[in-house]
Amino acid sequence: MFINRFLSPARFRYSLMVFLLSWLSIASAVESGKKPIDIAAGFLSISLTQLASQADISIVVNTDLVKNKSAKAIKGLYTPENALATLLSGHNLKAENTGTGFVIKAVANDEVVLNAIDINAKVVRKSLQTEKYAGGQVAKQGRVGILGNRDVMDTPFNMTNFTSDYIDDIQAETLADVVATDPSIRTAHVSGGMLDSFRIRGFTMNEGNLGDIAFDGVYGVASNYRVLADYVDRVEVIKGPASMIYGISPNSSVGGSINIVPKRALDEDLTRLTASYASDSQLKGHLDLSRRFGDDEQFGVRFNGTVSDGDTERENQSREVESWALALDYQGEKLRVTADLIHQKEDLDAPLRHLWLASGVDVPSAPDGEHNITQDWEWSKVDDKSLLVKAEYDIHDQLTFFADIGGGRTRVSRLFGYPSITSASGDVTVTPSNADFNVDRYTVSTGLRGWFDTGMINHNMTLQLTEYRDQLEKATINASSSYLNNLYSPTDQAEIIVANPQHAPRVSESRLRGIALADTLSILDDRVQLTLGVRRQQVESDSFNASTGAVTTHYNESALTPMVGIVFKPWENVSLYANRSEGLSKGDIAPDSSANAGEVFEPYKTKQYEVGAKVDFGEFTSTVSLFQIEKPSYQTVNNISSVSGEQRNRGIEMNVFGQLTSDIRVLGGFMLLDAELNKTNNPATKGNTPVGVAERQANISAEWDMPMVPELIWTANLIYTGEQYVNQTNTQKIPSWTRLDLGARYGLLVAGKDVTIRAGIHNVFDRDYWSGVDTWSGMAYGAPRTFTVSTTIDF
Repeated sequence: MFINRFLSPARFRYSLMVFLLSWLSIASAVESGKKPIDIAAGFLSISLTQLASQADISIVVNTDLVKNKSAKAIKGLYTPENALATLLSGHNLKAENTGTGFVIKAVANDEVVLNAIDINAKVVRKSLQTEKYAGGQVAKQGRVGILGNRDVMDTPFNMTNFTSDYIDDIQAETLADVVATDPSIRTAHVSGGMLDSFRIRGFTMNEGNLGDIAFDGVYGVASNYRVLADYVDRVEVIKGPASMIYGISPNSSVGGSINIVPKRALDEDLTRLTASYASDSQLKGHLDLSRRFGDDEQFGVRFNGTVSDGDTERENQSREVESWALALDYQGEKLRVTADLIHQKEDLDAPLRHLWLASGVDVPSAPDGEHNITQDWEWSKVDDKSLLVKAEYDIHDQLTFFADIGGGRTRVSRLFGYPSITSASGDVTVTPSNADFNVDRYTVSTGLRGWFDTGMINHNMTLQLTEYRDQLEKATINASSSYLNNLYSPTDQAEIIVANPQHAPRVSESRLRGIALADTLSILDDRVQLTLGVRRQQVESDSFNASTGAVTTHYNESALTPMVGIVFKPWENVSLYANRSEGLSKGDIAPDSSANAGEVFEPYKTKQYEVGAKVDFGEFTSTVSLFQIEKPSYQTVNNISSVSGEQRNRGIEMNVFGQLTSDIRVLGGFMLLDAELNKTNNPATKGNTPVGVAERQANISAEWDMPMVPELIWTANLIYTGEQYVNQTNTQKIPSWTRLDLGARYGLLVAGKDVTIRAGIHNVFDRDYWSGVDTWSGMAYGAPRTFTVSTTIDF
């Protein structure tokens, strides 16, 4: 195969050498002493805040001097002096270099010296919102678990941080919409279903009843099955096993981790109202409110509320959503506290399900995306509530104490079936079931983070203790009869009455405890950084007999998961990195289709080896990574599932984002993946490609500012996914697919208010396609052509 030839040792080394030398020759031409600056037009006070962070300088200013003044946008490579001169132009202000920073003065009043005791003066503080790369779609910093907030260029991992600007501009409804433009991520679940699951670097996450999405760096708080995008400020993706960084994930994040950062109070007041429409007749309203209070604006409040209702693009289906998120923060001199409260409720009529092939049936052609065999009397209701409180206290300048406590509660009721395709002509048999799920999660952690030097070596060390618990209660009643339907000509079927479960007994519990120590050692002004870390993780899990409550499976195991990462920056805008990390994951659960359904397997370790490079060219940034991940895998033999194999994924990934020209922005990349079942107990599957893993994936998203109408921006998004096998014997597969999405947005002033109108067309050519395959060989098909329109007003 192509990827095997490409990744052969000789070709691989040659290609990598050419690639890196090309990058480094371009990067070395970037002018020294200048830094990439990307600041949008706006209030001068905000622009100075952003410049202080982007240029890593200190700026002191009397707030009266910059009050109600505006600054024009600047983008490109600037020295701090040139950037300040540009921002201050036209305001009769100048910046004086003090040697340790800059002081802003009035040109006509040079004798006035701003000093530290002037009550009207303040140091321009860093905003809670991180700075962005050129183009505004990707943030420069992200949370890296135990390592704290890190600049992308200082992180020894492949990391992408999608911003709220990007989330708004693509009119994202859910987390799945946001990460769809990452070439190493694909949604494994069916669009129009009750949950979102993903594949990262070929490995699944978030497929079970315990969510794998981290919230502000903590597991157990994010909504369990699906995360809505309206209250999300940033989506951070780190590739590879991350047990040392985040701790063990509740349901196994092997290929990578996804962390959502909630919206927090802005430096300037915001009242934003958005009204949206999506086909077929989905109407939505969203309120985003931000305020800061106190003499030093140390108290912050951010509220996001959403209501939507109506018919979706799928036949028979309607969707009703209610959500609100309240984010509070206190930013004191030594104490910092945040609190997040979230309620999310989603009701679906006729939710879509994966489709499974009956024995001996070949993969049929994909149905029309509008078709839905699920009946309008089938439904799902998911209600999530969660809370997280975090605090940091500076014991002194070089030592910070931190702690957090939180959790989530999910209640699910649903009535639907598991469709089985019984013929190549699309005949389907469905047996409905009525089920209740109760999922409770609790999390607490505490630790110390310190900064110190040993000779010429700088240390950033963190000690952390964590504990996570979850409990799953589940009751299911299966119907005594089935209904028949067809993928290509679905019809209404008579309702099948299924009794409601009266009680949901406890079926499983988990307790995950850990202690971790990490240290980043840096020299030569952080040009060389070595990160060493180890986490001792204890995994205790029980499964219970639903009828008697007796323990049926128990394990209590512990393991060390080390990590080593190195960053070398030969130039300020170039970062070469490598890591070797391990992950520890809870054991999988045997699927319902197995004779040993519900059996909990023992925890397993995964390993990753990765090398890569990141180059910030000023206006755009590019990354390249080569990786190998090894993971124990389950297999089913004679209808018995067990973890007796190993899956090895090896690949190359490239990403680009930023301002390609003055009026064109790009975001995208590609991944080439060689995935193999290299250890099995079945000769028919050894050496085969794992289920649901594509060899090639690529994305390119572009925005074009129309020169003759500067406020009008056209957008396009192209996604390609290679073919995927449906079974482990590799005798059945779904074909490759390509999808094009188009859109536009227009900004204008109405009665002095900023108004943005956005429109999009998803799946422009209305292509019918199988979009993915889950771990258990369930197939999902893509959504049809869908139209979206929204109007946002800032009051």
